[in-house]
Amino acid sequence: MTGNLAGKRVVVTRAMDQAEELAAPLRALGAEAILLPMIAIVAAADPAPLREAAAQCDSYDWIIFSSANAVLFFAAELPVPRGSCRSRIACIGAATSEIAEKEGFTVSLVPERFVSESLLDSLGTEEIKGRRILIPSAAVTREVLPKELRRRGAVVDVVEAYRNILPADAGERAAAVFRDPYPDWATFTSASAFENLLSVMDREKLKRVRIGTIGPVTSDAVRKHGFAVGAEATPHSVAGLVHALCGEAADPTPSS
Repeated sequence: MTGNLAGKRVVVTRAMDQAEELAAPLRALGAEAILLPMIAIVAAADPAPLREAAAQCDSYDWIIFSSANAVLFFAAELPVPRGSCRSRIACIGAATSEIAEKEGFTVSLVPERFVSESLLDSLGTEEIKGRRILIPSAAVTREVLPKELRRRGAVVDVVEAYRNILPADAGERAAAVFRDPYPDWATFTSASAFENLLSVMDREKLKRVRIGTIGPVTSDAVRKHGFAVGAEATPHSVAGLVHALCGEAADPTPSS
C-alpha cells in the first residue's frame, strides 16, 4: 500500500529495538524508513533504588509511568506477580498504558493528552494531597510532574529506572544519512533523541530536513535550538506522528 508518503525518505531516530513501531507504518505508506537510532536504552546506573521501590510497591497510592521503558524496567524488578500490586496505576500515553496492561498492571488513569500537565489535571487536587506517589523514570527527566505533585501536597519518590544513552556509532551513522540526497523528514519521539542528534552533526545539515515530533515536549526542545517543527503528532503517539507526516507531506518547505 502507498499513500501520501510515497517516495519520501524518513529518518527514524528511535532506539533500535523500538524503531519498527514507527518504521513499519511508514513503509506501508510508501516511504523509505531510514533507521538512525539516537538513543540506546540501558539499565539504571544503580538498580538498588528501583528494586527497593518495586519491593514496596504496595505502599504507594499511585505509580505513574511516563514511558513503556519505565514500565518494563520497573516490572522486571517486582518480586511478586504484577497483578497483585495494589497501587493505582497512571500512564502517560496509550502506548505506555498498553505495555502496562500486557505486563499485568491494571491501569486506572490515562490522561486525554499524553503529557504530564494533562495527568495533573486528571488527578485533581483532592486525589493528590497526602498521597504517596512513585515515578520510575529515565535518569534525566522533566521536573514538571514531581515538582507540581509535591506542591499540591503529595509525597513523591522519583527513582531511576533506565538511562537514555547515545549509541557509540551515532556520529558516523548520522554523517552517512545527512548528505546529498538529503532525507525529506527526520522524526523524533523524544527530546533526548533530537538533542543527541544535534550533538553529533552539523546543525546546518539538519536544517535541510523537515522535522516531525511526537508531541509538544519534543517540539519545545526542537524550537529551543532554533529549528521549526514541520509536523506534530495529534494524538501524541506513533500513529499520530505518521498521520501528521501524511498531512504535511505535500509541502516541501524544510525546517529552517
